[in-house]
Amino acid sequence: MKGPKICCHVEELLRMVGGRWKVVLIRELESGPRRHGQLRRSLTGITQKMLTQRLRELERDGVVTRKDVLEGKIKTVEYSLTDWGRKVMEVIMQLHDWTLQHQGHFPAQQAHEVA
Repeated sequence: MKGPKICCHVEELLRMVGGRWKVVLIRELESGPRRHGQLRRSLTGITQKMLTQRLRELERDGVVTRKDVLEGKIKTVEYSLTDWGRKVMEVIMQLHDWTLQHQGHFPAQQAHEVA
């Protein structure tokens, strides 16, 4: 007997948060709004192009909101999680906790233990 078929909604959520940078960006925004430059400095290894692309994707999917901010004469952009984005973060944290409880089952973890 096969297990339950994964719903297309689960696949869509995984598409929305999949990849290296999206979960990291969501985590960075969990503590509050961040300006584009702050995000760039806090994420070691991300290119400007990749940051902009991932933020646009998260905004398109309703996870992040973008707000133009005027600081004196300087215009900047600030990103924050939407209510939906905070719910997504809760799910990510549940997955994180589950992976910690079951870390011995992951092939990458087993490879590190052997080395």
